[in-house]
Amino acid sequence: MKKIVVGIILIITIIAVGSYQYLASKNEVSTKEKQIKSTNMLTMMLETEAGTGVYEETTASEWPIDGYVFNETLSKCENDSELSWDNNLKKVIFASTKADKCYIYFDIKKDPTFADYIIDEVYSVDGTNGLYYHDGQGTYTNANQEAGDNSYRYSGANPNNYVCFGSDAATCPNDNLYRIIGLFDDDKDGIYNIKLIKHDYTTSDILGTDGRDYVGLLQSFIIDNYKGNMDTNTIATYRWNNDESISEWGSNNWTTSELNIINLNDNYINYLYSINSKWVEMIDNTTTWYLGGVDGSDYTAKEFYEGERNNLSYGNNPITYKNQIGLMYPSDYGYAISSEGWSTSLHYYYNEPLIANNWMFMGLNEWTITHYLYDKSSVYRFYYDGGFSYDTADSVGVVRPTFYLTSNVLIMEGNGSLNNPYRLNL
Repeated sequence: MKKIVVGIILIITIIAVGSYQYLASKNEVSTKEKQIKSTNMLTMMLETEAGTGVYEETTASEWPIDGYVFNETLSKCENDSELSWDNNLKKVIFASTKADKCYIYFDIKKDPTFADYIIDEVYSVDGTNGLYYHDGQGTYTNANQEAGDNSYRYSGANPNNYVCFGSDAATCPNDNLYRIIGLFDDDKDGIYNIKLIKHDYTTSDILGTDGRDYVGLLQSFIIDNYKGNMDTNTIATYRWNNDESISEWGSNNWTTSELNIINLNDNYINYLYSINSKWVEMIDNTTTWYLGGVDGSDYTAKEFYEGERNNLSYGNNPITYKNQIGLMYPSDYGYAISSEGWSTSLHYYYNEPLIANNWMFMGLNEWTITHYLYDKSSVYRFYYDGGFSYDTADSVGVVRPTFYLTSNVLIMEGNGSLNNPYRLNL
């Protein structure tokens, strides 16, 4: 056997009979125990660094298998012979009826992005592990209630959607447990961003005590339905936007909320920086938050989703806003329930079976990012019993930071369960 000869053009004479089979014994290009057999010259180009598209010739005598993937687009023959990779046989297959010169390219196999992993390895059919593809074409109960935005969303009592974020400890601390709301492609470019929400509530050590919207530690709340693991005396409470220049009950303009500006997008970011800057680098800083207003509580998740993006707002409140950290939408909470409940108005989510089948329900009065359309001081939140309505922006509630990961975040390990959450890296 001759080794592959280095050259800019590696020539191979192929005589093939039948589609994808080559039977001429003197000019065979195939593999046996991953080796290349040829009486001719062969050019094989390997990518030098993942994603660069820069290649160099190789003198290897075996097809590259581990760490490489056949590039079907670049691999060509001058006389139009067909090339393909047989993944079972681990070899290049030629289809030709004439002599030809061929150039074979291999790319470095990239680690899957977190989003690609969820789509390719976790999602199979709607409902598996509580994951649904909202393409508007499902055939299950209440599939007609899908958001129709091609998102992937987790629903049900307790899907495996846990992520350890902000810690590399062997056992993920409770403060660093997050959960995946879903995967979203709002700009429709085919690239998905994963949206996370903190699993449990926050302390003032994380969000700070400065700013007009900080109230203090949890007091006078009904905690009978609390599902988390925190000492409830350490949970911090905040007003949504206590801007008394707008009204004595505050303002429903999220862009002027100091909970937003100071506690979430300054203090929380600094908290992550204090751990390791890589965690901040994983958060998408170009996220568009939709601030459309809604005119009532008696709507389904689908109707709220449409309302959040309806380009309507109170007065001069902006309808979109860009920043790193936000809060959940009402539709996020609405779709977190088992699909059987998607036809139910969010106002009636206090029903016990619905609470039991909503992984996002944590049992305290919690703010969303969405405002009530016809009042300058009212915004939406969920209550300790799972019900949903609007309240004044100076009311007291708890929050969970919510954000989108950059599309290049990689999954390193984990299966998404509470005891083995997904671990991430860049």
